[in-house]
Amino acid sequence: MSKILITGAAGLVGQALLGELAGQDHEVVATDLALPEDLAEGLADNVRFVPLDVTSDDPARVIGDERPDVIVHLASIVTPPKGANRAFAYAVDVEGTQKVLDAAIAAGTRRFVVTSSGAAYGYHEDNPVPLREEDPLRGNEAFAYSQHKRLVEERLARAREDAPQLEQVILRVGTVLGQGTDNQITALFKKPRLLALQGCESPFVFIWTRDLARILLRAATTGPTGIFNVAGDGAMGVSDLARALNKPVLRLPAGVLKLALAVAKPLGLSRYGPEQVRFLQYRPVLANDALKRDFGYVPEKTSAEVFDHWRQRAQP
Repeated sequence: MSKILITGAAGLVGQALLGELAGQDHEVVATDLALPEDLAEGLADNVRFVPLDVTSDDPARVIGDERPDVIVHLASIVTPPKGANRAFAYAVDVEGTQKVLDAAIAAGTRRFVVTSSGAAYGYHEDNPVPLREEDPLRGNEAFAYSQHKRLVEERLARAREDAPQLEQVILRVGTVLGQGTDNQITALFKKPRLLALQGCESPFVFIWTRDLARILLRAATTGPTGIFNVAGDGAMGVSDLARALNKPVLRLPAGVLKLALAVAKPLGLSRYGPEQVRFLQYRPVLANDALKRDFGYVPEKTSAEVFDHWRQRAQP
């Protein structure tokens, strides 16, 4: 039996992981700022909740008290809350991860499992298609999430040198979709028509929430250490998404969209600026060969099946 501590346990992925761990022969410490009432009332007998704010001194105190064998670090800012700035996202994503990492080393934790992102590779014209784990992480300064994930992985790489006794499993995750997923990405899919750039399909690679939870369970228990891209087989471009949603596509020249967003964002007409064009042009496409071959997990759903699963539950 292992003691497994989870940060960000109140999120959709955290909740899915708690479901996989329920009733297993592990002691589970679920941590977050708070738990939704229905989740708190339904915790399995082997799970208990401890409040933890990764931006505070909580990681050192809680992890020091609990001394978990394994930490699954999910706490991150994917969709910034209203009014949040980049400094807040940095405090959670980068500094918060460092605090949890430092506490894990101090507490003698055996294994550290982290959800990174395919965004850490960055949105670049010369990205290989598909990207593999040995390709460089370049992030993008213009995208906080992308840049922060790259910075987090740099700190994890230093920790592998300075604290080799702490096993690491780093999962570079594609776009996560499942029942209840509601974020900046799904907001794009819910618009009356999909936005695309002329001559660009902006491919997405999806991973089912439950597949990711099962991968995290394996990473926290019997799986190997290492760095693994996490995505279902295949990818879906804008044309594929439009057909699945039965929606039209508005295709604009890149220059026109950049100009429109440069005007709209300062006026409060759009939350996105001209940098968003790069997000549409050069989305990272992740190879999942190592996940299947070396990690030993084959996702149950392909990218297309994940999207269809989400679509059927998201549409009225």
